[in-house]
Amino acid sequence: MNGFLGRYSTYIYAILRIVFGFMFMLWGSQKLLGWPPSKQAGAAAGIYVVAGVIELIGGFLIMIGFFSGLAAFFASGEMAVAYFWQHQPGGALPIINGGEIAVLYCFAFLYIASRGSGVWSVDSIFRGSSSGNGG
Repeated sequence: MNGFLGRYSTYIYAILRIVFGFMFMLWGSQKLLGWPPSKQAGAAAGIYVVAGVIELIGGFLIMIGFFSGLAAFFASGEMAVAYFWQHQPGGALPIINGGEIAVLYCFAFLYIASRGSGVWSVDSIFRGSSSGNGG
């Protein structure tokens, strides 16, 4: 049984992919390019450069739907690592340790990795269909 928006699920999924990709790309842009401005001072270094690259490039690929499955798989892994390295030491629950965003990104990207690019994607153009599994 489909929900009341079930007939639009293909397009709602595309919007989810685009929005999550764009928002993730902004995290990378903030780390690597300093835009949008952040309360955190200083340039990204070390592991934060790696995270910024995954966020900027991965977010862009997810947003445009080009190899979204693969990009989302790496992004999901990065968010799992970020949660356990940065947040989990501050307490067991995400609501306590400030890791809600990392958890939400992790599982949204895991879903995108399982579903692929879908419609409104570069992959669907290359495949000539709306299936767009996206690698």
